[in-house]
Amino acid sequence: KTSATFDSDANKVVIAYKDDASSIGQAVVGTVSGTAISFGTAVTFESANVAYISSTFDTAANKVVISYTDVGNSSYGTAIVGTVSGTAISFGTAVVFETANTFYTSAVFDTTAGKVTISYQDIGNTGDGTVSAGTVSGTAISFDAAVVVSTGNVQYLNSVYDPTDNKVVMAYSDNASSDDGYSVVYGNAGSNMTTSNFLGIADEAISASA
Repeated sequence: KTSATFDSDANKVVIAYKDDASSIGQAVVGTVSGTAISFGTAVTFESANVAYISSTFDTAANKVVISYTDVGNSSYGTAIVGTVSGTAISFGTAVVFETANTFYTSAVFDTTAGKVTISYQDIGNTGDGTVSAGTVSGTAISFDAAVVVSTGNVQYLNSVYDPTDNKVVMAYSDNASSDDGYSVVYGNAGSNMTTSNFLGIADEAISASA
């Protein structure tokens, strides 16, 4: 699977993919000019066999996050943070977010919660639709406890972030229900507090809204 995301800080396109000749995970930075695109040198983000690649751009940390199934590590769900510089991309250390067979990963960035949200099929838990929310710090990412959002054998999963309602929408085929199409809405716990909307902390009794 190939996945593309846009780094709005560097103004570059990042394409992550599996190199079938060697079965490794690679990423390349693209520069658009008019109707043309040129690429830098491909960089390996995973030297083992990979599958179900998805990517997103964290606009809070200005980092690219790639999620994938690490076939070389028991098909665990894994994510890695990338930093674009010019036409190159470098990566931090890969982090496992699910210690079980993980299929159909789909990564989006929740701008309200400030979290990278990865939806996936958890084969280790009867194929349930599951979400792991990660927070990027520097070139690292840490994850909250995974949350099951849809029971049953979900397949062909994809997700998108709705910035109007501040929710992640996951769509999938439910193998346990005649492969019917379903979707589920998920909201991350988080805060959109900034230095401009933070009012302060009261150090004594105070009336509501005061």
